[in-house]
Amino acid sequence: MQVIAGVLLALVALIHIYIVVLEMFLWTTPRGRKAFGLTPEFAQESKALAANQGLYNGFLAAGLIYALVRQDFGASVLFTVFVIVAGVYGTFTASRKIFFVQVVPGVLALLFVLLAR
Repeated sequence: MQVIAGVLLALVALIHIYIVVLEMFLWTTPRGRKAFGLTPEFAQESKALAANQGLYNGFLAAGLIYALVRQDFGASVLFTVFVIVAGVYGTFTASRKIFFVQVVPGVLALLFVLLAR
């Protein structure tokens, strides 16, 4: 169970690192615009806001990596809950796709973290 929990935590961290890259560095590129369904004009206008979102996703990834490296149960629970809450909010306010990209992996990681305890 611990191995599965670790793999899932790492996967969630990698997802958030990818989101950081998309939001902070690729937002106005064709790849970034396609990922979020943006027009070139809106992407340019919202570039600073996206970079701010990316920074927060980076903090989520950093917390998950910290939890993995330190093998810290409390941090694992805390940061997966943060991921899930952020994902649920995003699902209702931005895109239903976030549910599958962020919430489902987060819930699975949390479940296995709790089962491995």
